[in-house]
Amino acid sequence: MPQRKPVTSPADSGRMPDPSAIRRHPVLFRAAERRQNPRLRRSDITVTDERAVKRAVKAASLGNAMEWFDFGIYSYLAATIGRVFFPSGNDTAQLLSSFATFAVAFLVRPLGGMVFGPMGDKIGRKKVLALTMILMAIGTAAIGLVPSYSAIGFWSPALLILFRLLQGFSTGGEYGGASTFIAEYASDRRRGFFGSFLELGTLAGYTGAALLVTVLTAWLGTGTMDAWGWRVPFLVAAPLGMIGIYLRLRLDDTPAYLKLEEAHAPGPAAAQAPPATARGDLARIFREHWRTLVLCIALVGAYNITDYMLLSYMPTYLSDELHYSETHGLLMLVATMVVLMLVINQVGRLSDRVGRKPVLMAGMLGFLVLSAPAFLLVQEGSLPAISCGMLMLGLSLVCLLGTMSAALPAMFPTPVRYGSLSVGYNLAASLFGGTTPLVITALIGATGSDMMPAYYAMAAALVGVVAVACMRETARKPLAGSPPSVQSAEEAAALVEAQAPVPRF
Repeated sequence: MPQRKPVTSPADSGRMPDPSAIRRHPVLFRAAERRQNPRLRRSDITVTDERAVKRAVKAASLGNAMEWFDFGIYSYLAATIGRVFFPSGNDTAQLLSSFATFAVAFLVRPLGGMVFGPMGDKIGRKKVLALTMILMAIGTAAIGLVPSYSAIGFWSPALLILFRLLQGFSTGGEYGGASTFIAEYASDRRRGFFGSFLELGTLAGYTGAALLVTVLTAWLGTGTMDAWGWRVPFLVAAPLGMIGIYLRLRLDDTPAYLKLEEAHAPGPAAAQAPPATARGDLARIFREHWRTLVLCIALVGAYNITDYMLLSYMPTYLSDELHYSETHGLLMLVATMVVLMLVINQVGRLSDRVGRKPVLMAGMLGFLVLSAPAFLLVQEGSLPAISCGMLMLGLSLVCLLGTMSAALPAMFPTPVRYGSLSVGYNLAASLFGGTTPLVITALIGATGSDMMPAYYAMAAALVGVVAVACMRETARKPLAGSPPSVQSAEEAAALVEAQAPVPRF
């Protein structure tokens, strides 16, 4: 009777295992699977501290609100700034000059993202977020001190542009860092809900800026605003910035980043970890994650065009194209933003339940289908029609606002998350977001059509629909490169019991 040969693995002969042989051999396959996906241990799982999460969300959101308060002031004072810094006698030329200066801040945002993003991956999230706040507060307060064109001539717009560049440079590290900060603190099942507070802060910053400008304009009048009143909102930024810096410096860094630090600490674990230089490496980001970067840019570009079209450009559209007073236009926008603030957290909660992709797709399709009817209503001119049109656009936008801050950080792994998101987000914001008011104003001037904002938003939404279709669903899943994050020890025990695989990182 012939003897049965013992089962041997390819490793026994000193050769590398053949992948096809491993798949055919059940014993080898299970062994290989265990090596690639080791059994989940309790120590692998992050159990979030609810109070720490809420403190982190508050600090990131309030800081973000103050950043966008600073940035929003310029948008709502665009017509006034045009008269103060770019006197020409031509209203359209003044407005274009003012919006060109608005757009110039976005030119350096990618540079800020390339500097602050990798820095946040190397030295920590909270230090870089505090630094961006300091620079933004300095830049905004400095704009409020620049003398007018009538006082120093050419140097007036030159200084304005310099400090706008400082604002833009600091903003390059803000959104990527703040969204990463919240995403890495939150549990996997509630990342959408907590992430929505970041954009609640954005809306609060814009609303505060719009309200302050509206009150000052109504109280002081156009003449006094042109003389000195425009300076007040910029100077208010300095003390507000100090509050944000204080809140951010009181926090610990994110659990995901601290686990990454432990992996790179001296000791046995460090031998299995990638070298520290791999974290935040800009060349590595472009080399290894370029496909995800392209998708991020397409997604953020569509989102930014619709965002800046409604939140930054609409008051100017109402005053310059439809001849509403600046105060009325701002009040209508404030009312729309208050409605969005009331529902945005529920949108984030919804994305945790049904997924990021369905909610994002609803927002993109909303802009694609509703932009033209919404602007036709706005052009009708009555208060109910304008309010209805802006609300249609706002409800489409809130689907994006309430979901993006959870969806975007999950696209990239932990070691390069801050840097990759900062680069991708700010490249898109620079190319498409900051140029939106300038492009729309120029298109209306070239074509004479007041419907150009709607057509531009529809084109952006079409790109966004394709981008959402191409992205993968990340709701209720661990962040790439990080272990699972849960809300309680019981949930962690249930995961261990179920023997879920540990994500590779």
